[in-house]
Amino acid sequence: MGAEPSGGGPHLHKTFSESFFVLSGTVSLYNGEHRAVGSPGDGAPGGIHAFRNSDGPATMLVLFAPGAPREAHFEELAEIVSSGRQLSEQEWADLYHRHGRYMV
Repeated sequence: MGAEPSGGGPHLHKTFSESFFVLSGTVSLYNGEHRAVGSPGDGAPGGIHAFRNSDGPATMLVLFAPGAPREAHFEELAEIVSSGRQLSEQEWADLYHRHGRYMV
């Protein structure tokens, strides 16, 4: 994640589990019940989750079980952010549906 705050709001996946671990920087981690600031080595398991870089650039290791083809989802999000394109609520809903992401 770049210097500007970014990351997903609370969501879950029905067909796979997503876990993540902070590698560098600090990231606000949400585990479905609590928010905490994570630093390198901290992480959050699957289930309802969210994350957002909280103070400058950050990197995370993201694990999917079973392995799921997630590259297109992150590439599409990166394109939206880099282009500055603003999506309508329906466009966001369509994007999330295509990629198995359910907002909570």
